[in-house]
Amino acid sequence: MAAAEDTNTTQNPSGSEAPKLSDLLDRGWKLYEEVDTTNEPSSSTAVQVKVKRGIMQLEEATMMVNQLDLFSRNEALEEISTTDLKYLLLPALLGALTMKQVNPNKRLEHVQAARVYFMDFLQRCKSYDICSFQLPKTSENTADTPTEEQMNPPVPMPMSQSDLIAMATQRQAKIERFNQRKETEAKLSEIRGLVESGSADEEVVRDFYLLNVRRWVTLALEEIDSISQEIEILKRMELFKQSAPQPSPPKRPPMKPFILTKDAVQAKYVLFVYGVFSEYIPDSTGEEDERAERERKEENDDEEALQKARDWDHWKDTHRRGYGNRKNMG
Repeated sequence: MAAAEDTNTTQNPSGSEAPKLSDLLDRGWKLYEEVDTTNEPSSSTAVQVKVKRGIMQLEEATMMVNQLDLFSRNEALEEISTTDLKYLLLPALLGALTMKQVNPNKRLEHVQAARVYFMDFLQRCKSYDICSFQLPKTSENTADTPTEEQMNPPVPMPMSQSDLIAMATQRQAKIERFNQRKETEAKLSEIRGLVESGSADEEVVRDFYLLNVRRWVTLALEEIDSISQEIEILKRMELFKQSAPQPSPPKRPPMKPFILTKDAVQAKYVLFVYGVFSEYIPDSTGEEDERAERERKEENDDEEALQKARDWDHWKDTHRRGYGNRKNMG
């Protein structure tokens, strides 16, 4: 494929010149490095503005690369011009910046998009045989709807010998990638100054961009592992939210049921408190108390009480009501 000329520009619909392809990549790359090394919180407005700006720059650069048809799966790595090598980094940088977005409501969407970017980058590097690595399996379950296995996770089984060997192999691969990345970064630091100053020859420049691509291969593989785990967690959290019962409004304490008669002084009233019935009878008068006491003694055959009762009844028969009450005298 023909190399992209840095002097070539495109025209916007408004007639103004669009940014050059190399400028778009350089700006997006620089913004990524700024947010990746900043001490500011990733959720701060300043950082998130840079993240969005970087994504926009790199997305525009990607569209221009596609229009120019810079890369083909039928060509070898040696056929890619030195000036075009750096554009292989576009999907990796887009994936890294997408991961730095912090909107909790869109986190699953962001990590799934980042995985697509990283997989596109790794597949292209694999096709060009840029370095030796195992391509991650393509995830078929990146939709928002949880799978049956995610809804009902299988019961963990004892690990077999083959499982232990696989884990040891994966661990060893991670160690090797880590060592390769450190070695690559050391080489990059040696030649970065020459390339940025413009004093490096084409061979050094080519080596510089290839080293960057190889470094990002190790980073993308690590990100894919992390993303796969995060997707599982996010899907289970979403499933938990959907299955969790909605909180019911707080219950008011039950009122104490009671029944009260119209005349609280003379009539009986019954008070019901949580199922316990208590009957209240107003106090009797002194005369009624005396009569009740006489009746009790009569029932017990008390001779003195019986005589007093007969005398009292005889007295009432021979004296009219109100006798002796001087206030009622006419």
